[in-house]
Amino acid sequence: MTATIIIPKNADQNSEPELPQKLENIPEIPPESEPQKVISLEDFLVRPADRMEWVDGNLVEKTGMTFKHGLAQVNLATSWKTYKNSSGQGGEVVTEVLCRTNKQGRRPDVAYITPELLPQSGNFTAFSQSFPLIAEVASPEDSGEELFAKAQEYLESGCLEVWLLFPEARLIFVNGGQSWRLFNADEVVNTQSVLAGFSVAVSELLA
Repeated sequence: MTATIIIPKNADQNSEPELPQKLENIPEIPPESEPQKVISLEDFLVRPADRMEWVDGNLVEKTGMTFKHGLAQVNLATSWKTYKNSSGQGGEVVTEVLCRTNKQGRRPDVAYITPELLPQSGNFTAFSQSFPLIAEVASPEDSGEELFAKAQEYLESGCLEVWLLFPEARLIFVNGGQSWRLFNADEVVNTQSVLAGFSVAVSELLA
């Protein structure tokens, strides 16, 4: 078969055919490396960044909070504060205040400090251990395994009692240092080791 070449009338027959442009070599972008240790735990505790925790050498922002998460946090903090005042047990209830565990720098959603452990100065940047009573509220981004591991970390670092609140499932788990107790939506949850005598309906906290 004979190939037929069609040349436009205005084309220069003596000119060489145009060659395709040579592609430039584009350097490959190396994959992102693992997060590096940007600050020591000691430096972070002295100058902590807002809404950040120090986890395995990396700064991790607390994210994923929803309306239900914020509501449960406020409900519990208000309930603990009201009870500690009315019962005369003293101390303070705080939210997302930095504390040092044996491994990390954490910001529990809600925490109670007994009067004996309150610094005489009345102020601090980071608490030197886990707070005696701590609560974490699960957000949609949290896994149950991670929350229970964090609770164990608190208990190993001076905490006497941990509450885990699951607003979506309307469940609360409480560990007073021995084992976990589960409280359903139609039950009343109570403290086991700290803030003695406190109790509240689960439905009131996780409305």
